This record gives sequence, structure tokens and C-alpha cells, in this order.
Amino acid sequence: MNNLLLHAVEGESGLLDIALDTLVDGVKLIPFLFIAFLIIELIEHKLSKKTEKAIAKAGKGGPIIGALLGGIPQCGFSVLATNLYITRIISLGTLISIYLSTSDEMIPVLLSSDAPINKVLAFVGIKVLVGMVVGFIIDLILRETHKKEEKKNKKHAHEDFHVCEEEHCHCEESLLKSSIIHTIKTLGFILLITFGLNILFGYVISEEAVEGFMESHKLLAPMLASLIGLIPNCGASVMISSIYAEGVITFGTAMAGLLTNSGLALLVLFKQNKNMKENLGVVGLIYFLGILFGYIFNLIGVAI
Repeated sequence: MNNLLLHAVEGESGLLDIALDTLVDGVKLIPFLFIAFLIIELIEHKLSKKTEKAIAKAGKGGPIIGALLGGIPQCGFSVLATNLYITRIISLGTLISIYLSTSDEMIPVLLSSDAPINKVLAFVGIKVLVGMVVGFIIDLILRETHKKEEKKNKKHAHEDFHVCEEEHCHCEESLLKSSIIHTIKTLGFILLITFGLNILFGYVISEEAVEGFMESHKLLAPMLASLIGLIPNCGASVMISSIYAEGVITFGTAMAGLLTNSGLALLVLFKQNKNMKENLGVVGLIYFLGILFGYIFNLIGVAI
């Protein structure tokens, strides 16, 4: 009976810790969500068409700025970028550059495992470089197509798709008030899903099981790592970084998972963007890129 009581207490304590962790992660996102919605509504309701065109033209250097911002150890910029991409304020290449370079929990995990600072910086540098290069290539390939589609997309973003109409918050009354409302509603969705994912990592997905699979199936390891990285939760980057720090997986396999991990951004993408085909395309592209670079780094024997 005492053992049963102890397990029950431990279970409640574990759920409380998960709830607190979820709340802390959510609070960190509030400034980024609020800024994103404020920018979107400001552009939609206040700025002229000439200003919108200037912003679009200035986006050609987006992958550089995006990749550098993504390299900062947090996932807020990827969340902000997701909202800006949905309304076509930034390009697909810029979005992907931020997703690929986002480090989330990688840096603190590697530092806590006594990894040399130059090793950590090399990790970040390679992720940022990959993000920049891939972002530019994507924009270059799609530029001509975007010129034709941009009119339709912008019309869709600024006329057919209105965050305000979706949420019924009356933006015309107060942009500040409506931005707060959008932030609260989106944050509520994120907290709910994140709590479930945290439970998944806490009670279902075992780091030991993942380690065992990767050790016995080294050829498939980059695929699994990339798949885990797609989970919109900091637990994904923590798990991959920890396994790498223990020497279980190669640099290429670790990079495969860390490139696909963009923090909570994918949650926001599926919450805010009504085009599910586009959302799945973004996820598929990220997954493909993670696997591709994972195998490339393993093939050429990159070791850090």
C-alpha cells in the first residue's frame, strides 16, 4: 500500500513539474507572439501598398538575417517568423533558414555536458550556414514562380485571410487590444499541445529506447533523428543533444535531428495557416533537408 501511495505521489509530482515546465516555455513565447501579431495587423490595416511592396523587396536578404536570428538559443524567432510567413511578409526561404538554424535547447544541453565552447559554436555555425545557403537556394528557385503567385498570395493574406475575421476581435477598434487577444488565444493552443507532448516525452518516449535503436540501426539513425526533431517540443532537441553528448550518435545524425527541430514553430504553423497542403509541404521539406544533410555529414565523415 505504501508503495502504491508513493507511486501516486511521484506521478502527481511529475505531472506538476511537466505543467510548470509547459507554462514556463509558454511564457517565454509571449513577446514573440505579440510582436508577430502586432506587425501583421499593422501592415494589414495601417501601411500603404507601397510600404508593403518595399517590405517584400527587402526580403531578398531575409535568409541571412533569419539564419542569424535562428542561431540564438531560443525558439521564439521561429514562432515569430511563422506568423510573418503565413501573411507573406517574409519568403519561404527566410522561413526555412530560420527553422534550420534554430537551436532551441541544443546549446545549454551541450554546455551542461562539458562540451568545449568551440564545439558548441561550430554546431551553431554549421546550422546557421546551412540555413543561409538553403534559404537562398529556395528563394532563387521559387523567385520566378513567386512573382506570379505573390499577387495571389498577398491578396489572400491581406484580403481573403484576416486574422481578425478568424478570431472576431475587431482589430479596427484597437490594434494593441486585438494583438493581445490573438496572443492569448494562440498561447492557449500552444500550452495545451505542449503539455501533451511533454507528457509524451516524460512517460512514453524513452531516451534509452531511442539510443538502442540508433546504436543497432546506424544506417537508419539520421531518419529517426530527423523525425524526432520534427516534434514541436524542446524535449526533442534535448534528447538528440544528450544522446550526441554521450557519444551514441555521430555528428551527422545529431545534425539531422537538430536541423529539423524548430521549437514550437510548427504548432503555430498548423494553428494559424489554413492551407494544410502548404503546411505538410513545409514539414516534408524540413524532414528531407534534415535527412539529406545528416547523410552528407556522415558520408564525408564530419566530426566535431
